[in-house]
Order: sequence, then C-alpha cells, then structure tokens
Amino acid sequence: MANNKTIRDILEKVRRTKRWPDTKLIQRAYNYALLKHGNQLRKSGEPYIIHPTNVAYTIAELGLDEQTICAALLHDVVEDTEATYDDIKKEFGLEIADMVDGVTKLKQIQHASIEENQVENYRKMFLAMGKDIRVIIIKLADRLHNMRTLQHLTRDRQIAIAEETMQLYAPLANRLGLYAMKWELEDLGFKYLYPEEHDELIKGIEQKREERLKFIEKIMSDIRFQLKRQHIEAEVTGRAKHLYSIYRKMQRDNKTLDQIYDLFALRIIVNSVKDCYAVLGVVHEMYNPMPGRFKDYIAVPKPNMYQSIHTTLLGEKGTPFEVQVRTWDMHRIAEYGIAAHWAYKEANYGSRRGQKVVQVQEDKLAWLRETLEWQQEMQDPQQFLETLKTELFEDEVYVFTPKGAIKVLPRGATPIDFAYSIHAEIGNHMTGAKINSKMVPIITPVKSGDIIEIITSENSKGPSMDWLKFVKSSQAKNRIQQWFKKEKKAENIEKGKDAIERELKRIGIPYAELFKLEYINPMLDRYKYKNLEEMYAAVGFGAMTATKVIARMLIEYRKEHKEEPIEQKIEELSEVKHHNIKPSSSGIVVKGIENCLVKLSRCCNPLPGDEIIGYITKGRGVSVHRKDCVNIHELFKEENRIIDVEWYNQEKVSYTVEIEVFANDRNGLLADIVQKINDSKAKILGVNARATKERIAVTEVALEVDSLDSLNKIIKELRKVDSVYEVNRKK
Repeated sequence: MANNKTIRDILEKVRRTKRWPDTKLIQRAYNYALLKHGNQLRKSGEPYIIHPTNVAYTIAELGLDEQTICAALLHDVVEDTEATYDDIKKEFGLEIADMVDGVTKLKQIQHASIEENQVENYRKMFLAMGKDIRVIIIKLADRLHNMRTLQHLTRDRQIAIAEETMQLYAPLANRLGLYAMKWELEDLGFKYLYPEEHDELIKGIEQKREERLKFIEKIMSDIRFQLKRQHIEAEVTGRAKHLYSIYRKMQRDNKTLDQIYDLFALRIIVNSVKDCYAVLGVVHEMYNPMPGRFKDYIAVPKPNMYQSIHTTLLGEKGTPFEVQVRTWDMHRIAEYGIAAHWAYKEANYGSRRGQKVVQVQEDKLAWLRETLEWQQEMQDPQQFLETLKTELFEDEVYVFTPKGAIKVLPRGATPIDFAYSIHAEIGNHMTGAKINSKMVPIITPVKSGDIIEIITSENSKGPSMDWLKFVKSSQAKNRIQQWFKKEKKAENIEKGKDAIERELKRIGIPYAELFKLEYINPMLDRYKYKNLEEMYAAVGFGAMTATKVIARMLIEYRKEHKEEPIEQKIEELSEVKHHNIKPSSSGIVVKGIENCLVKLSRCCNPLPGDEIIGYITKGRGVSVHRKDCVNIHELFKEENRIIDVEWYNQEKVSYTVEIEVFANDRNGLLADIVQKINDSKAKILGVNARATKERIAVTEVALEVDSLDSLNKIIKELRKVDSVYEVNRKK
C-alpha cells in the first residue's frame, strides 16, 4: 500500500519531535521484529513487518517515548513467533517486555468458551493499562492499522472486528482523549458496518460541497477581520464534521442530510485562556448563539483532560454552525489526549536497576481505577462486557455539592450515584435528596449544573437492591454490591446452597457424589474463589450461576466416571438398518442411524444452511448445534459423543428462529416491521416490542422460516425500514 510507513519514516518523525532520541534502540527493535516475523505474510499478501512498523509510526506521531515505539515494533512477536517474554526482557529490558506482554493475547484458556477467553483478554489489557497507560495506546494504534487494512479480510471478519472497534476501542480512545484516533476508528467502523449508508453519505456531502465551503469561508473571513481589529492573535480554521457523527445525528434526530446544516465546525486557536473568553465575546457579538448549545470545558474540563469552549451560532438565513475555542496547549491535548499531556508519576518498577515506568495519575483517570475495581468482582463474561461498554460510552454531567465542589457523573445518574461518589457511608445511610433545594425522589436523573444535597440517617437500613436498576456509575454499583455481600453474606450463602442443590436435583447427581475435593478445587481455582463459602455467597448474590459452577465440576467428575460406552448409547438411540436413511421430523439426517430422536438445540437455533454437528445426549437422543454455537467448546471435550449430522434437503420443513430489531423509536415503526415480514411470506409466531428510556425501540420477533437464505433476506429487508439501525439473529 502506498501509505505504508518504513523504519526510516519512524526515525525521521522521532528526530523531529525529540531532542536526543535513542534511534539505535528503535533500529534494534525493528531488526529483531524483522528477524522473528521472518517470512510471515499478512492477509493482503504483504510482509508481516509492515503491520508493526505502521503501529510504531502512529506511536511516534503521538510523540511517545522510544520505549513505547520499541514495544509497538515488538507487539506481536510473543503472540505470533517463537520469541518469549523472557527473550524480550533479556534483549530490551523489563519496561519494554511488560508493555509487549500487556498487548499480547492470552492463549485459549482450557475449558473456557470463546467469549470467556475474550473477556480474560480484556481483563488482562485493563490490568496492564492500570500499571502503564502506554499499553492501551499501543493497542489502539494496533487496532487503527488493522481497521485501515480491513478490506483484505472476509466479510464476516470485517463485521466482527468493526463491531468490536465501535463498541470498545473507539469509546476507549474517546475516554483517553485521543480524539483524532477516535474519529478515524469510528469512520472506518461505519464504512464496514454500513457500507451502503456510508457511500450514500459521501455522495450527498460532495453534491453541496462548494456551497457549504463558500458559506464557511465567508464566516472565517469575517471572524478573522474582527479578531484582528480587537488585536487578538488567533488561527481560524474550518473542518468538515466526521462522517459517522453526521450519520449518528441523522439517525438520532430522524433527519435527512439536507436538514443537517452544521456539517462544518470552526476552530479558533489562541495563545491564552484570557484570549479564549475574549474570542467568545467577539463571535457572540457577530452572531446569535443558539440557546442551550454552549459548553465551557475550560472552566470544567472533561475527566480525560479535554478543554475547549463549544458554542453553536446562527449564520445568514439562520443556518447553524459550531465554533470551538481553545489555546494551543488545549489543542494538543484535544488531538492526542493523555499521550500529549504526559501526566505521569515516575515510580520504581521493582527492578534492582531502578527502572521507571509510566503510571496513571490518579486524579486524571479516576474512572480507570473504578473500572479495575468492578471488573475484578465479575466472573460472568456477559455482565463484564456489558458493564465495560456502558462505562466507556457514558457522557458526563457536572453537578455541585452545596459547598460548590464539582462532581462528574455519567449521563442519567441519580442522587444515589452522587451520594456514593462522595463516600460509601453517605450512600449506605442515604434516606432522601434535594436537587436545587427541592426534595425529589432519590431516583430522579440529575442535570448539569444541579446542586445536590443528600439526607442521611443513622437508622437507615442500608441500600436497596432496587437501586442497582437506577444507578449509572460503576462506583455506586460496586459499593452497593459490596454492602450486600458483606451485610447479607449468611443469607447469600444459604441462597447459593439452595440454588446448587436445585441444579443437582435437576441433573440427577447426588450432592455427596459431586462435592468432593478433587472436583471442588479445580472449580474454585478456575473462578478464583478462596473457599466453598465464598462460592456459595457469589451464587446466592447473583455474581455466578449454579449451572456454571456445576458444569466446571462435571468436567473433572466425567474424567473419573466413564459413562456407558458410546456404542451402547447409539444402540439405544436406534436400530441400525441397511436401507435408505430417512430424515427426522426436524429435517436432519443422523449418519448411519434411522428413527433417531433428534432435537434442534435452543441455545443456537440452527437453520438449513448453517454448519451443524450432533451431540449424543444422556437419554434425550441427539441434540443438533451450529458449529459456531457458544457451547461448542464444552461439547468437544467429549469427542466420543460427537456424531455427524446433515440437513435433508428433499422436503420442505419449517424452523423457528428469533430476531432482534433495534431502531430509533417513532410512530408506526412496529407496523412497518410487521409489514416487511409479511411481505416476505414468513409466518410470525410472536412479537415482543419495548422502548428504552433513551427512546431506542427493541422489537423481538419469533418467525417460522424454511432456510438460512430466507432468514437473511428478511434481515436485509428489515434493515431498510426507516429508523432501523441494526437487525440481529438471536443466539
């Protein structure tokens, strides 16, 4: 690719940004990576070394130190070559080795699902990030280059990587203030997730480009003239809004491109904070400001250190445009975030040579510390992922204590969140709240500028479990959960025991037979519980399910209790006959067996066209799963129970499948969705529709279809419905 960077580009960039760079160290790291990756190729057919070189160039662009550039060059050698952590440590030192280790994925954990393994990788990344923030910046640069070269992967991989980028990496770049990286990740994700909408938007913008440029050029010229008259030295530039932000606005407000006017933003960069406010006065004299569209992030910076004044003004004919005013220092932070404002403490790294490492400064990224607290509490991968995504996506509101201290809370937060942000004891003893001197329900959402007063009582019985439905901050959730764990431990242990006993009864294994040390200890070790009591409390509290605990113990149990021979199991399923095999009523042929009880698994609802496997169950015939089923890893532990199955395509059979439709809520939406499905001749078995408080409409539909192709056509048609932005098959 023409845009590929070389080691020469990296060294030139470093020489321009640093006074005495250690270019020999960087060259040595490049040579080592080149040697180790050898003849490895990327999916594009290019030499693999192109990838780490481009990642390292992005790191150099951000102005990071030589050690981080080296770690970027070496970031894949431990994962993809025979080199080890110890090799890197010996060759380049502990600091670089630990950064490389931080971005290296874990090997597939035995007995873990793909989802659990992914979560463990996220945990590892976040813990490494807590020690050294540079780890996550390397990871973001790595993801950015992968997104830039996504065209070489298959369509399903493009979608999976783009979705993960939008859900995790772009919000993470935003929280770290790496806005330039965030915008590009979002625009690339948009391009691969919604290719048609992306191309249409580009065409639409190009059509009126000249007209908009004239509009913005005139405004810039007028502002420059007025600032010169006021003797304010400033750089005035215009930039087009990013594609994804325009698309999101169109979706959110249900507008067409013609109805969105502020496609351009003006940026005014000055030398001092005093000049920022002077510029604000000038532009507000020249143009009318739009009410409610003024934000002063200089007086109240964002937690990621971003500072700027944002105001939306009305130009000729009432056309709105945005103006951002900031100093040069603020601009550097706005572009490069935490990488630009290298706010770190130096600390001994535990090495006898007294090496140093970059640590996150506590007051700059308090949200990160909280993330690390709550993520250690969660064993459930789905819960961890959902909370992580929520935490990264949150916008902030700025509220005040009665004494005028500022507290930053997630959008939609309540006085409960505010109470716990002050102290755990304030939250635990809270009985009421006042917003702006007026008594309110404690679940009232707070707004920026509110003054909040918490009323407490020593006689309070503590928090309610219902509070967890309303709080938004991970800090409040964490502290409420800790209270219940501590105060209700005995109760939770009893609940946990009951849940375990019910599950054992359901599967027909006596407690005394399964709960032996040789089965208990691997389970405690896998889920990091100190003892059985702690495990029972977690199950009783809801942090872990009884099913998962028992499933892990059954792995060890089955190693010792070989169940009846599989040949006997097949005999039980059917008599083997030597004439043509007929399909089961579900349209499945079990190879070599006739009149066999066959059941389509509910965990993945296979359809004709899906790749499938059969699993011989205990007393319930053969269950059929998709090959990408989340439970597949568990099934393959007992390979002697796996049996070949295939779709029988000589007769029409109908299958039940569930889909989810996500859309911006509007009148007539459900009718349009149902009409589209009826047009496709599919039979609707049931519909469940609800709207969230954010006005997102979630519609779940159970359908009867005859094949995977039919389902895919329905999904494609539903995506064309106005306001719909995502349609998924439920797994």
